[in-house]
Amino acid sequence: MAVPNSGSHWHRWEPHIHAPGTVLNDQFKGSDKWETYLGALEVATPQIRAIGVTDYYSTDTYEQVVESKRSGRLPNCDLIFPNIEMRLGIGTVKGRWVNVHLLVCPDDPNHLAELKRFLARLTFKAHEDSYACTKDDLIQLGQRSRPDLTDPTAALEHGSEQFKVSFDQLRENYVQSAWAQENILIGVAGSETDGTSGVRESADATLRQEVEKFAHVIFASSSAQREFWLGRKTLNEEQIRERYGDLKPCMHGSDAHEHRRIGVPDGDRYSWIKGAVAFDTLRQANIDPVGRAYVGDTTPIAATPSQVIKGVHIHDAPWVQTPVVELNPGLVAIIGARGSGKTALADIIARGCDATSVGLSPTSFLTRANTLLEGSSVTLGWQDGDDSQRYLDDTEEISWDDVPRARYLSQQFVEELCSAQGMTDTLMSEIERVIFESHSLGDRDGAINFEELRDMRVTRFREARAREESTLTDLSERIGIELEKTKVVAGLKKQIAEKEKVIKGYERDRAKLITKGSEVRVARLAALTAAAEKVRGYVRTFATREQNLEVLQDEVKNFRAHQAPETLRRSQERYSATNLKGDEWDPFLLDYTGDVDTTLTTHLKKARDSQKSWKGIGMEAADPNTPLLSDDAELERQNLALLEAEIGRIEKLVGADREMTGKFSALSKRIAEESVALERLKERLTDCEGAKERIKLLAQEREAAYVRVFQAVVAEEIVLVELYSPLMKRLDAAG
Repeated sequence: MAVPNSGSHWHRWEPHIHAPGTVLNDQFKGSDKWETYLGALEVATPQIRAIGVTDYYSTDTYEQVVESKRSGRLPNCDLIFPNIEMRLGIGTVKGRWVNVHLLVCPDDPNHLAELKRFLARLTFKAHEDSYACTKDDLIQLGQRSRPDLTDPTAALEHGSEQFKVSFDQLRENYVQSAWAQENILIGVAGSETDGTSGVRESADATLRQEVEKFAHVIFASSSAQREFWLGRKTLNEEQIRERYGDLKPCMHGSDAHEHRRIGVPDGDRYSWIKGAVAFDTLRQANIDPVGRAYVGDTTPIAATPSQVIKGVHIHDAPWVQTPVVELNPGLVAIIGARGSGKTALADIIARGCDATSVGLSPTSFLTRANTLLEGSSVTLGWQDGDDSQRYLDDTEEISWDDVPRARYLSQQFVEELCSAQGMTDTLMSEIERVIFESHSLGDRDGAINFEELRDMRVTRFREARAREESTLTDLSERIGIELEKTKVVAGLKKQIAEKEKVIKGYERDRAKLITKGSEVRVARLAALTAAAEKVRGYVRTFATREQNLEVLQDEVKNFRAHQAPETLRRSQERYSATNLKGDEWDPFLLDYTGDVDTTLTTHLKKARDSQKSWKGIGMEAADPNTPLLSDDAELERQNLALLEAEIGRIEKLVGADREMTGKFSALSKRIAEESVALERLKERLTDCEGAKERIKLLAQEREAAYVRVFQAVVAEEIVLVELYSPLMKRLDAAG
């Protein structure tokens, strides 16, 4: 039978990708460019489930991708929609224009005609004329701007470069079109190159805010941008809604204009949208960007995979109508009609989690139906790939309940615990009243009831416990992250082996291009290449160091300007009863103990100077036959620019002719690029291989934190015993 729908899941979207024939900057080459393009999309990893085919003012490439889908291509892609990219008449500090995107719902069978009608209403005035955003008018605009362009394709490209959309006109047409409001979501680039971050002139501040307020989606990949648009940075959620209308989901695509970039966004920052693979899910992400939109190399991890149940499979149970049930990672409730088996399913899951020894009522399903469950079992599939199978009756010899994977309080158990026969709130309140009145007025410290007296005595220890519990949470999360790293070691080793294999293949191919008599030069070239790779590592190290120092510098400034004053304000409010006044609070303002500014400035200058020194200044050999470096020069101590110039000089001498030289250089470049990627993989492998030792240390820290938690609990217990002591003395004296 069919497996029930398990609800919303994260899927990868590619919302910004161009196709062969794109109007501007078309770098897709080859006679089979469409076959290569579609093949790359089909094998992209992670799998792409939704594609926003992007082009400037045009739907031609979108229509061609849709036609390919109809003919059987892109079998795993369930949604293809047009992404119309346009340039607003707003400049950026980088000398570019702010890009805006129309994300169009393809559900309407007539969406192409309606979209073209909407675009035709947008106009651009030039050459004492007005041009509509249509293919014919864009060609005319291109030919009017450059009469020498007789080819319509070249004229269309030039016209599209000239056409700028008025923001006021776009907003007005959008507001006046019911179809557009129902079927188009507005996206705007968030970068400083071609996005709103590049609009920095104070005179344009209001215009920038209006553009961002108008947008439904921000095309940005950085975590800082995403945190800002979710109200977690300088502005909170309420302030974001007040200033920009609502929180905004961030998305990011590969923006591919060539085959090698297809489905490969910078830094593996993929777009993940939670929900069905449908355009309406993008609308839902606009409503709930916190829970439904994410940019990162993997989907958000809501919980440790080993603690998430993926599915339930009940075996040898003919009485079950739905033996296979998929569970969503965000599951919080089981709902259904009375008698539909909600409690039975919960009991069965609990048995699979080894959590039925405590809290299982005599009236529970597993207890009452025990004699009918012989031979029946349940298998729980966990998110990390592990499976656990348990029998539903109580005949299993092994007792798993000593190490339960969940805590289960059945409905019947809770009902019995909270029934009138047990401890009620009224009874508890009366007990606390008697205890309070057992204390003399002098022992009550001015409290008016037991709750206030108890809080005065135990708050310190409860706060200590809360701090340690927070530490436990952080440590557990870090352990979970390190555990995940250990799982990818084998995969990384395989990737490294494959990468080394590829590099060796390129080196063999390059060796075949060597002309007779060039062997010495090739040996020299190999030594230079190895040295250049090592120096690139130095440059990368100092660049990373510079970036980290700049981030740390920003963090120090933020701490002093915002976090420390806010912490002090909270302390003043929380401990107002201390009666500290005015400047008496000044020493409590947190700051760094040493001169961190000088330390950071000094190290930042060293990092920048070192990076600049190792990079060198770009140069080129004037005479290919004249070496730039002596034979006895220490290659690994030369700057990168000099090494690359010497490599380029020798490459020209190795090839027999210009074509051969070009191939040789191209292979050398690929070897260098793959070597950089190989080093990155090795660095990541080293980090992941060290996870086991870090886990040991973190486990020791966590154990110490547990000890401190229990110390706080014991301290609170001592206080409570003292509070109860007057009543206990009276009871003891009563005999």
